[in-house]
Amino acid sequence: MTKKISLRDAISIGIGGMVGGGIFAVLGLAVSLAKGGTPIAFLFAGILALITSYSYVKLSKKYPDRGGTVKFINQGFGKTIFSGGMNNLLWVSYIIMLSLYASAFGSYAPNLLEITHDKNMDFHIYASAIIILATLINYYSIAVVGKIESYAVIIKLVILIAFIFIGAYGLIGNPNMFQLAMSEWETPIKLFAGGMVIFVAYEGFELIANAAPDIVDPKKNIPRAYYYSVIFVIALYIIIAFVTVGSLPFQKIATAQDYVLAEAAKPMLGKIGFSIITVAALISTFSAINASLYGGSRVNFEIAEDDELPHNFLAKLWNQPIGLLITAIATLILVNVLELESISTAGSVGFLLIFGVVNLVGFRLSKETGAHKTIPLIGFVLCLLATLVLIAQEYASNTTGVVISMVLIGFCFLVEWIYKKTEKN
Repeated sequence: MTKKISLRDAISIGIGGMVGGGIFAVLGLAVSLAKGGTPIAFLFAGILALITSYSYVKLSKKYPDRGGTVKFINQGFGKTIFSGGMNNLLWVSYIIMLSLYASAFGSYAPNLLEITHDKNMDFHIYASAIIILATLINYYSIAVVGKIESYAVIIKLVILIAFIFIGAYGLIGNPNMFQLAMSEWETPIKLFAGGMVIFVAYEGFELIANAAPDIVDPKKNIPRAYYYSVIFVIALYIIIAFVTVGSLPFQKIATAQDYVLAEAAKPMLGKIGFSIITVAALISTFSAINASLYGGSRVNFEIAEDDELPHNFLAKLWNQPIGLLITAIATLILVNVLELESISTAGSVGFLLIFGVVNLVGFRLSKETGAHKTIPLIGFVLCLLATLVLIAQEYASNTTGVVISMVLIGFCFLVEWIYKKTEKN
């Protein structure tokens, strides 16, 4: 018997998926792109996530399946090269997210304990070690992965909410408050592009779809789980951005870009505050890596099960899908080769396209799901527009990230095309 998931547990899945390593990894990047308008950039990204969650609600209620996004795309487009390519992109986007979380872990950890006297070397050691450790835990026991995630959600939320309250108090009389003035904001198009680069910080709500078949009283609780978790996280991110920009000068944020949240705790709590937030970041990123490794291997398994990847991926190694080991190895390579902004850009492009397609499925199946056609259509158009704006804005400053994104998208569809042609023959 599968254990039923309560509303509280479903909301925890959504919040835990979003408030993973994302906020710790991309906050500094967001400030460097949006300056004083960082809270607005998070709002733009959050609105797009909220609109997309409407399509997920309708599809999850009508087609509850543990395959989640994979099954929705197949439901809307059949098992074609297009849907297979998009599902491959979902798997690759999981790998990119894992790289982002490992990158955040590698940036925060040396602040607590230096292994060598070279911070760059320490980064690579910590980022690689945490992926290997999480992979071993996933092979040892999935139950342990679940326990780590449930405790980590509580710990990181308690610490982040405490940071907000103490930080808000510390803003009184802070000389950096002027940075939040509209005169310090970037242009609207840059704010929007900044929001899209950090869109990866919101992608985790889609994990609720995988739990949909087991949620108690699904008609009532599926919509609540999505909307409550997304709205809560939007508010959390905006306040964190507000406190950070009001606490530290832009120059210091730029210097500590990879571990800015810990640096923002210093004005109020000194070195202790810095250490507490660093510990919260390490717990969050570790739990996110644990959960995403499991999620990534499951996505790979589901795609192969739906005959959109070779059936070799259905094979098991040490009682886990072979996709777990492949996902871990690919993550190790990416995190040691790419810069943070390139990882974030590639991840955001991937998820914007995936969410755009899910919105398009929501639009196409609106009669069956009982959805208002307009909302999924707006979501699809916005995701498409956001992807184009993101690519255009990032191409000038982060050509590598854009090129990597295009290569990965092309690779996902090429692999699917070759597989379908080979299978036909």
